[in-house]
Amino acid sequence: MTDSSALDAEDRKIVTLARSARARNGVPEGAAVRDETGRTYVAGTVALESLRLSAVQTAVAMAVASGARSLEAAAVVSEAAEVAAGDLAAVRDLGGAGTPVFLAGPDGEVRLTAGAE
Repeated sequence: MTDSSALDAEDRKIVTLARSARARNGVPEGAAVRDETGRTYVAGTVALESLRLSAVQTAVAMAVASGARSLEAAAVVSEAAEVAAGDLAAVRDLGGAGTPVFLAGPDGEVRLTAGAE
Protein backbone atom coordinates (compact mmCIF):
# COMPACT_ATOMS: atom_id res chain seq x y z
CA MET A 1 0.00 0.00 0.00
CA THR A 2 1.23 3.49 -0.81
CA ASP A 3 -0.07 6.68 0.76
CA SER A 4 -0.74 9.14 -2.09
CA SER A 5 0.46 12.01 0.07
CA ALA A 6 3.86 10.28 0.34
CA LEU A 7 4.40 10.46 -3.44
CA ASP A 8 6.72 13.14 -4.76
CA ALA A 9 5.33 15.83 -7.04
CA GLU A 10 6.41 14.09 -10.26
CA ASP A 11 4.76 10.82 -9.23
CA ARG A 12 1.56 12.62 -8.21
CA LYS A 13 1.61 14.29 -11.63
CA ILE A 14 1.57 11.00 -13.54
CA VAL A 15 -1.24 9.67 -11.34
CA THR A 16 -3.25 12.83 -12.09
CA LEU A 17 -2.53 12.54 -15.82
CA ALA A 18 -3.60 8.88 -15.83
CA ARG A 19 -6.79 9.74 -14.00
CA SER A 20 -7.54 12.53 -16.48
CA ALA A 21 -7.00 10.24 -19.48
CA ARG A 22 -9.42 7.68 -18.05
CA ALA A 23 -12.11 10.26 -17.37
CA ARG A 24 -11.64 12.25 -20.57
CA ASN A 25 -11.77 9.21 -22.86
CA GLY A 26 -14.35 7.21 -20.92
CA VAL A 27 -12.12 4.12 -20.92
CA PRO A 28 -11.63 1.45 -18.23
CA GLU A 29 -8.02 2.49 -17.58
CA GLY A 30 -5.85 5.54 -17.91
CA ALA A 31 -2.08 5.44 -17.65
CA ALA A 32 0.95 7.68 -17.72
CA VAL A 33 4.65 6.90 -17.84
CA ARG A 34 7.66 9.16 -17.26
CA ASP A 35 10.87 8.57 -19.19
CA GLU A 36 14.49 9.19 -18.24
CA THR A 37 14.30 12.81 -19.44
CA GLY A 38 11.15 13.60 -17.47
CA ARG A 39 8.82 13.51 -20.49
CA THR A 40 5.42 11.98 -19.86
CA TYR A 41 3.26 9.87 -22.12
CA VAL A 42 -0.44 9.53 -21.36
CA ALA A 43 -2.84 6.97 -22.78
CA GLY A 44 -6.10 5.14 -22.31
CA THR A 45 -7.17 1.60 -23.04
CA VAL A 46 -7.20 0.71 -26.75
CA ALA A 47 -10.06 -1.65 -27.60
CA LEU A 48 -10.36 -2.01 -31.35
CA GLU A 49 -11.62 -5.08 -33.13
CA SER A 50 -8.11 -5.89 -34.35
CA LEU A 51 -6.02 -4.35 -31.54
CA ARG A 52 -6.28 -4.56 -27.77
CA LEU A 53 -3.81 -2.78 -25.51
CA SER A 54 -4.03 -1.82 -21.89
CA ALA A 55 -3.50 1.82 -21.04
CA VAL A 56 -0.03 1.04 -19.65
CA GLN A 57 0.97 -0.89 -22.77
CA THR A 58 -0.22 2.00 -24.94
CA ALA A 59 1.71 4.58 -22.89
CA VAL A 60 4.87 2.46 -23.00
CA ALA A 61 4.50 2.04 -26.78
CA MET A 62 4.13 5.82 -27.14
CA ALA A 63 7.30 6.34 -25.10
CA VAL A 64 9.26 3.84 -27.21
CA ALA A 65 7.94 5.36 -30.45
CA SER A 66 9.11 8.77 -29.22
CA GLY A 67 12.64 7.56 -28.52
CA ALA A 68 12.54 6.95 -24.76
CA ARG A 69 15.40 4.75 -23.59
CA SER A 70 14.08 3.97 -20.11
CA LEU A 71 11.26 4.71 -17.70
CA GLU A 72 11.42 6.26 -14.25
CA ALA A 73 7.84 5.49 -13.19
CA ALA A 74 4.39 4.50 -14.39
CA ALA A 75 0.87 5.00 -13.08
CA VAL A 76 -2.41 3.35 -13.93
CA VAL A 77 -5.87 4.38 -12.79
CA SER A 78 -8.31 1.49 -12.79
CA GLU A 79 -10.95 -0.38 -10.83
CA ALA A 80 -8.55 -3.37 -10.77
CA ALA A 81 -7.19 -4.68 -7.49
CA GLU A 82 -3.69 -5.28 -8.84
CA VAL A 83 -1.43 -4.29 -11.70
CA ALA A 84 -1.81 -6.73 -14.59
CA ALA A 85 1.18 -8.96 -15.32
CA GLY A 86 1.33 -7.70 -18.92
CA ASP A 87 1.52 -4.12 -17.70
CA LEU A 88 4.37 -4.91 -15.33
CA ALA A 89 6.18 -6.74 -18.13
CA ALA A 90 5.84 -3.76 -20.51
CA VAL A 91 7.21 -1.36 -17.88
CA ARG A 92 10.06 -3.75 -17.02
CA ASP A 93 10.99 -4.12 -20.71
CA LEU A 94 11.83 -0.43 -20.85
CA GLY A 95 12.35 0.57 -17.23
CA GLY A 96 13.78 -2.47 -15.49
CA ALA A 97 12.57 -4.45 -12.51
CA GLY A 98 12.83 -1.56 -10.04
CA THR A 99 10.58 0.86 -11.90
CA PRO A 100 7.55 1.64 -9.72
CA VAL A 101 4.05 1.22 -11.12
CA PHE A 102 1.48 3.10 -9.06
CA LEU A 103 -2.06 1.68 -9.10
CA ALA A 104 -4.72 4.21 -8.20
CA GLY A 105 -8.47 3.96 -8.04
CA PRO A 106 -10.79 6.23 -10.03
CA ASP A 107 -10.63 8.70 -7.13
CA GLY A 108 -6.87 9.09 -7.70
CA GLU A 109 -5.86 7.47 -4.41
CA VAL A 110 -2.88 5.18 -4.88
CA ARG A 111 -3.74 1.73 -3.55
CA LEU A 112 -0.42 0.01 -4.17
CA THR A 113 2.95 0.29 -5.80
CA ALA A 114 4.13 -2.66 -7.87
CA GLY A 115 7.48 -3.34 -9.44
CA ALA A 116 9.66 -1.31 -7.08
CA GLU A 117 12.13 -3.81 -5.69
